[in-house]
Amino acid sequence: MALKSTIFRAALNVSDIDRGYYADHVLTVARHPSETNERMMTRVLAFALYSGQAQEPLEFGKGLSSDDEPALWERDLTGRITQWIEVGLPDEKLLRRACGRSDVVTLLAYGGGRTVDMWWQANRDALQRQEKLTVRAVSSTSSKLLAAMADRALDLQCMIQDGEVWFSDANERVQVEIAQLMPSAD
Repeated sequence: MALKSTIFRAALNVSDIDRGYYADHVLTVARHPSETNERMMTRVLAFALYSGQAQEPLEFGKGLSSDDEPALWERDLTGRITQWIEVGLPDEKLLRRACGRSDVVTLLAYGGGRTVDMWWQANRDALQRQEKLTVRAVSSTSSKLLAAMADRALDLQCMIQDGEVWFSDANERVQVEIAQLMPSAD
């Protein structure tokens, strides 16, 4: 018998002062049986970061259960993928395919220790040929603190100001550190 996804409900308040975007979202997030809280909360972080840029509502994809869908995406009324958002450390080929299918592709990389650094060193040259791709890295400390916030009923606030990202719930407040890998921040 196949294991079923665990459903999480999230009330997410986004205050993106940098973009002048303020909204309350009610999210239903299905966590695949093999997905960690760290990955699921990174998907919620991605929603908070990019919902203010979207022309159409962002949707959660099938994620781990499908290579044909990202963690999060925006599609226009014709079904064209305008924004493909992936999280984790995906295969370079998946990102290349995503660039062929979408107008814009963003990766929020995360992982413990030096995992992201090693993945970036192995994939940087191939990924830098993808003009539609942006790669950002969430610090290991930040992704673990976000994972600790995971609960079946989430009440979260995300504030973005002067490039700083803060996530909070009733008990914790976390500054989420995100480094720009590509295009380079030089």
